[in-house]
Amino acid sequence: MAQRILEPGQIETLAQRSIPRVRLPDRDRLFARRAERLRELADGHALGGYLRLMASLADAQQGALAHFDTPLPSAEQVEQAREFKMPPILATGWPRDPHWQHVVRGPIAAVAAAPELPAGVTALAARLREASSAWLEAQADALLAVRLEHVDIATAPFVMAALQVHWVALTAAFAADRVQALDVPGVCPLCGTLPVASLVAAQSPYTGYRYQHCGLCASEWHRVRAQCTHCGANGKDIGYHTLSRAEAAHDAAESSSAAVRAESCDACRSYRKILYREKDPAVEPVADDLASLSLDLLLGEHGYHRASGNPLLWQTAGD
Repeated sequence: MAQRILEPGQIETLAQRSIPRVRLPDRDRLFARRAERLRELADGHALGGYLRLMASLADAQQGALAHFDTPLPSAEQVEQAREFKMPPILATGWPRDPHWQHVVRGPIAAVAAAPELPAGVTALAARLREASSAWLEAQADALLAVRLEHVDIATAPFVMAALQVHWVALTAAFAADRVQALDVPGVCPLCGTLPVASLVAAQSPYTGYRYQHCGLCASEWHRVRAQCTHCGANGKDIGYHTLSRAEAAHDAAESSSAAVRAESCDACRSYRKILYREKDPAVEPVADDLASLSLDLLLGEHGYHRASGNPLLWQTAGD
């Protein structure tokens, strides 16, 4: 019997009809799970101290989120965004409730003030608590627009952590089946932010499907596998890399047992990490991306560049 071979565009059309397109974050457990994973990854890791610091930060985020309320978009705002196919809580255009600054000065600054941390880190707590509202808003604008020349690198993970709390709280206004797809599949359909990594799910009804994970609001949206999440190229341009294999692997991802891999694209020379829950049910996009910086070094040696960064690790443009 003849089999019909689907073209990439036909696969995407079929996916839009039959695959759950959007997964919203679990507000009650999102940051707690991230903290657990960071602590698990920190054991014996060269960056163990930093991973444990970020775990404490995630704990503070979960505590702050439990008591965080912010004005939600009106029905008119959501409908207007739908009409123009724009994200309804756009990161670079949404009017932020100033309450997010209290998260920076309160629970987030308290993490940086922990006595067991190096003096350079604890000094950040005073800076965060004493920062003016104008400075915090300017930093938020620079971080969300990724204007690295205006970002204060030292405080960036802490300010970004507070912004994550703000945007995750905003996603509570939405139902996954009511979030529309955008014309630009490479950005979050809720806030317009670039993904930090991809995740291949292992739980029904998402089993085997690849979702991109937003670094800001933690929403996830479906993307066809073996396709560049940056430029959309597919086929022979897509390669997979793991720390156990020094060479690029231009073969099916399933041929490797690694739960964390880098998916590279020879068309645009970019890459993002891709995580496989069937290999390790505990993988978490932000945590596992942060803990696999050796893989970033490997991809850099092969001449690839990251398509987007990690919200908990900021570097100057030349680094």
